[in-house]
Formats: sequence, C-alpha cells, structure tokens
Amino acid sequence: MVKTTAIVLSSRKWGEADRIVTCYASTLGKIRGVARGARRQKSRFGAALEPFTLCRLDLFEKTGDSLFRMSHVDVLMSHHELREDLELMGAAARLVNVVGAVTPERDADPQLFEILAQGLSAVASSQDPLGTALLFQIKLLCRMGFRPQTDCCAACGRAPLAGAPHFLPTAGGLVCPACATQHHARSLPLSQGSVAVLRQAVRLVPSLLVRLRAEGRIRNEIEEAVDKYVTIVAGRRLPPADFLSGSLSGR
Repeated sequence: MVKTTAIVLSSRKWGEADRIVTCYASTLGKIRGVARGARRQKSRFGAALEPFTLCRLDLFEKTGDSLFRMSHVDVLMSHHELREDLELMGAAARLVNVVGAVTPERDADPQLFEILAQGLSAVASSQDPLGTALLFQIKLLCRMGFRPQTDCCAACGRAPLAGAPHFLPTAGGLVCPACATQHHARSLPLSQGSVAVLRQAVRLVPSLLVRLRAEGRIRNEIEEAVDKYVTIVAGRRLPPADFLSGSLSGR
C-alpha cells in the first residue's frame, strides 16, 4: 500500500462502472490509477476524484502493472468552484493540462506539486482567473525545465536584448530584432509591458505571482506566446477546457 497527497488532473470512463484517474502526487509524480466502481451511484469515492481536487490517496501497487488501484480517497480541498464556472474551469484547465502533457510518469517533484496547488488556489480566488493561470503556467514551465529565455536572445545568445524583442516559441524565449526578422513568420512581437511581465513571472516566487497584472493587450500577447510555446514543449496542441466534460458529466 502507498499513501500520498495528490491533485486530480483528469479522469475517463473505463469499463462499465470504473474510472481511470490521472493525478500528480507529491511523492510519486504523475500517476494513473483505476477506481473500481467509481461511476456507480453509491460509489465510496463520491465526487472525490473530480478534476482539480486535492486529496489524500490510499493506493495499491502491483509489480509489473502501470496502474495503481485506488482503495480510499480523502478530500483535502475539493475546488468545486473551479468546476462550476466556465471561466474558472478554463483557467484551471491550463494548469492541469500542461502538467499532464509535459511531465513523465512517476517522476516526483514536490516543488512542482506545490506550484500546481498554489496555482489552483490562486485561480479560484482571482478576479482575473485567466491572467493568473497564465502566470502560473509560466512558473510551471520553468519548474519542468522549460524556462522561457528572457535575459539574452534565445536564438543567437546576444545580450542584452536591445530594441523591441519578439518571442520565438521554437527557440524557447525572447529573440533580438535581427533574429526575429529571420523567423518573421513564427516570431511574436511583444510590447515592453508584456516583456516586463514575462520577465517578472519567470523570476518571482509563486507566492508573489498574484501581485502581477496581465490585462488587455499584455494578457493577449502573453497568452498567444505561452500557448504556442506549450504546443512546442508538449509536441501537440493541448485541448481546451471542455476536455473535462467526460469527467464532469455523469458518473
């Protein structure tokens, strides 16, 4: 038996009454487990395995089996508000999506777990959920080894960056005007405000991210840059918030 604290990333139907649940656990990393009978009306799991839930899991591990068996779940924080509002759900989905797509299975990182937990709580209480989610998405990328380059040109290495930097997703960060010209079709122009917010998001500790503001043009520019960078990192375009519909609609 294994006991761990975890955040539910997603789940899907399996068989007639079961669910396959993907979680990020503080001591195990990304794991998948089967919850027997989870879709039955009187299931002992109830709503404990819904996306975004912070919970305490009791698991059984069998040698040679990639799936854990979930035997018991205690809810520590349900985050039900993130599933009841479309804007909140879309923002929170950005965080669990990127962790689910980029992290390998069973590669524990307690700090990554903590950033994800802080991000979901911050989104739930934010007046600008999308802006908050974007900033925490950047911080998650940094922790997973994909820190956007903001100090020198990500393409040629030139520093400091003069003029109006662009963001080049395939290079992994800001590039100088000369390199942006060479990659004109794929580089994204950023305003000085967007560059400043991006640099702060990379450098600040997670608990201070909520002090940043990414609104209007700045948010739109950062959203486009982060979306395209995540697509490069993940190797595919991540699904929108409605990927959770299978988890949230029906038992």
